[in-house]
Amino acid sequence: MDGVSRRGDGLTRPMREISKFFWLFLAVFTAAASADEQRFVFEKAEMGVPFRITLYASDEALARRAADAAFERVEVLNSILSDYDPDSELSRLGQISGQGRAVPVSRDLWQVLELSQRIAEQSDGAFDITIGPLVNLWRRARRKHELPAPDLIAEMRARVGFRKLRLDPAARTAELLAPDMRLDVGGIAKGVAVDAALQVLAAHGITRALVAASGDIGASDAPPGQPGWKIQVAALDAPGAPPAQIVRLRHSAVSTSGDTFQRVEIDGVRYSHIVDPRTGVGLTDHSLVTVLGPDCTTTDSWETTISLLGPERGLALIETIPGAAAHVVRQPGAEIEVRDSRRWRERAAGTE
Repeated sequence: MDGVSRRGDGLTRPMREISKFFWLFLAVFTAAASADEQRFVFEKAEMGVPFRITLYASDEALARRAADAAFERVEVLNSILSDYDPDSELSRLGQISGQGRAVPVSRDLWQVLELSQRIAEQSDGAFDITIGPLVNLWRRARRKHELPAPDLIAEMRARVGFRKLRLDPAARTAELLAPDMRLDVGGIAKGVAVDAALQVLAAHGITRALVAASGDIGASDAPPGQPGWKIQVAALDAPGAPPAQIVRLRHSAVSTSGDTFQRVEIDGVRYSHIVDPRTGVGLTDHSLVTVLGPDCTTTDSWETTISLLGPERGLALIETIPGAAAHVVRQPGAEIEVRDSRRWRERAAGTE
């Protein structure tokens, strides 16, 4: 989902770029396991990115069963939420757009649609999962290294708008009101998948776990003897940018979004993979937005939202989200700007 195709091209972005971002973004340090708990690490490509599960369990058989079940749950979610797979539930909904048909949707898809619409309302349409037509246009722009024609941007924008997605809670149905609409939930889907994987691990008795999907990371209990999972958040790739920051996760999540790897430079202008649904153009402010929160669904969706809204409006809104905090580093011109929400400053000062 990246205008609201967040961090890129939706659910199956090029693996080599995501792998670079993953290893740059994520650094996890854990203490040795206690005598009755061992540390296990499992990794698998899911949703077009490396999904990594780090957990503590009493034996390898239990660890592997739990990890396999978690990966299976992610696969199911991808079959529902992928905008690349023409047979996914999300894609099939787009294929009947503008036909006057409200169709029942699965519980998983409904939860994503309903939450996305709520964030769209809060952000005045900055976060918008109907941005699929514009995302596809900018994917082509990155491949061709040429800007989309203004008339084509205007044509795609006419198909975009969160108010063109109608939800009926009583019937649990969804309808796309305009022809040729396409949904892209890349700005929330991986966060949803991380949270779902943690829930599956917990159901298998795994209480200490970290699940990482590229720039989206969620954790349950901390490693043995540690206050939390230690995560290094990447620094902005610009001279003079502040160094990487360290955060600790325990029953919480962190997500980072930016144009470090997902971008295109055309005629000397650097365009982000994040496309603004209100303008139809990729962001040009060269930024990294990091959000901490109670779960990965929250952090994934709000990192994109803040990127689109900008620090002033975005940080004001993050204060209304319980338990959420944000850190923004950007270079809109010659100078580097650093902005933090109140809760982020309190965490840094050790007062929260």
